[in-house]
Amino acid sequence: MRSPTLGDPLMIVGSALTIAIGGRTLLRDAGFLVNPGDKAGIVGRNGAGKSSLISVLVGDPAPEVRWSGDVRITGTVGYLPQVPAPGGLGLDPSGFSHVLSARGLDVLDAELTEARRLMAADPTPERIERFTDTEERFRLLGGYEAEGVLARLADGLGLRQELLLEDVDSLSGGQRRRVDLMRVLYQEPEAMILDEPTNHLDVPAKRWLMDQLERFRGALLVVSHDLKLLDRSVTKVLHLADGALHEFKGTYSNYRTQLAERLEQQQRVAARDDREIARLTTLADAMRGSTARRARVATSLDKRVERLERTRTAHVRRERSSTFRLPAPPRSGTTPLDVTGLSVAYGDAKVLLDVTMALRRGERAVVVGRNGAGKSSLLRCLAGVQEPTAGTVHLGHNVSIGYFAQEHEQVDLERTALDNVDDSVLVTVPDRRALLGSFGLPGDLAGQPAGTLSGGERAKLGLAMLAAGRANLLVLDEPTNNLDPPSIAAVGDMLSRWPGTVVAVSHDRAFVEALHPTHCLLLPDERFTHWRDEYLDQVEQR
Repeated sequence: MRSPTLGDPLMIVGSALTIAIGGRTLLRDAGFLVNPGDKAGIVGRNGAGKSSLISVLVGDPAPEVRWSGDVRITGTVGYLPQVPAPGGLGLDPSGFSHVLSARGLDVLDAELTEARRLMAADPTPERIERFTDTEERFRLLGGYEAEGVLARLADGLGLRQELLLEDVDSLSGGQRRRVDLMRVLYQEPEAMILDEPTNHLDVPAKRWLMDQLERFRGALLVVSHDLKLLDRSVTKVLHLADGALHEFKGTYSNYRTQLAERLEQQQRVAARDDREIARLTTLADAMRGSTARRARVATSLDKRVERLERTRTAHVRRERSSTFRLPAPPRSGTTPLDVTGLSVAYGDAKVLLDVTMALRRGERAVVVGRNGAGKSSLLRCLAGVQEPTAGTVHLGHNVSIGYFAQEHEQVDLERTALDNVDDSVLVTVPDRRALLGSFGLPGDLAGQPAGTLSGGERAKLGLAMLAAGRANLLVLDEPTNNLDPPSIAAVGDMLSRWPGTVVAVSHDRAFVEALHPTHCLLLPDERFTHWRDEYLDQVEQR
């Protein structure tokens, strides 16, 4: 990767930054800087404002985001958004064009092809000169080496090279994530801003990406809930919480140690202040209503208490553990789901050949397999949003399906979170607000358009929508993507205690462990079997 030279100015700078959405202030008068060679990780709970901060830095905030302050980024910037751009950014919708657009080679290649055609048809001096100039620009930008470089990047990220010729919108979530990462790395920018870069990546691809980030000598700013990435690849942590941004030097583990020490110190000082306030108040109360002199002393003590209360160290709130709850569902028949001979093909491409599985009431199955093995296609068929090419999906007596789509397609981004929640069961607004609050979307968040919510908040909204629907068979495609670690474990624990039936696709080991599956469908083998803990090693494969 190309890196900045010594003496370059600060690369990513924010000063006096205040960011708000609706009535929520996400960041208040914050400042930070990321120098060349710095690798900064932004951490915080879902909804703290991490993605909103990133959107302001790259100049693409949502219309609902209000901000003030100063942002400066010098040099070229490679940006990986959490949500991919529909259709890609290339001259045509292929993955190849999307990646080449990082250097403008998609447009330049088209110009070179046209210049070559015109020169061949009529080799005038002007047309020869045009071809020569275009060819030189193409060469200097690395156009002739592009295929080799892209092959190396694809291999490192575990992406089959032929997928670059497909339309990006036809790719699975994991495949698209790899193509977007390839685009940023191929750009060779002087600064990188990455929003959840390891989403959808398997262990080998994560390790390869961490190697790339460790060798990068520019300024790196990364939002991630991937603790291994943060521990290995960052040199400082920016902790966003309660509208403030605090900097901690070192890795994520260093940050956790420093944060715990800071919390303990602040709580000791707060406790000392509380004791002094209580002592002075008791003393003042004892002197009140006595002699004039003692009354004056009481008044003086009252003023000391007021000063202490104004300046006292606030009790620092530790991160709360997350707890979610699904209501008990209506009782279904003994066998809610029975799948026989299910196959899915897209043209000549056969994704699934012969899937057969059956679940009894209360069982929990995890579908395990690499990206492109047909997991999402299977779940769409189970949920009834896609017809299988062959085979049957039979639902048992009194079965109601709740479907959680990987990219949150079930969420209407134009409507508020509150309006997304079905009101057929929860009739009153207070009931729906209470449900959203129980899933970490309280107060003003309920009134925000869903499109302004962070990825983690949208995931929580999707889960709340399932809770409102009172389904007894849940079909879940990557339900923990973009969730913070406490929420991931909480979702798994919630589902493990829920008496309904679950079919889930997940690459998150912590979620699967907390879920306590009873069965597993292994793809591409299409083998349905009882769960064994050894399958955990395959969960993170993508």
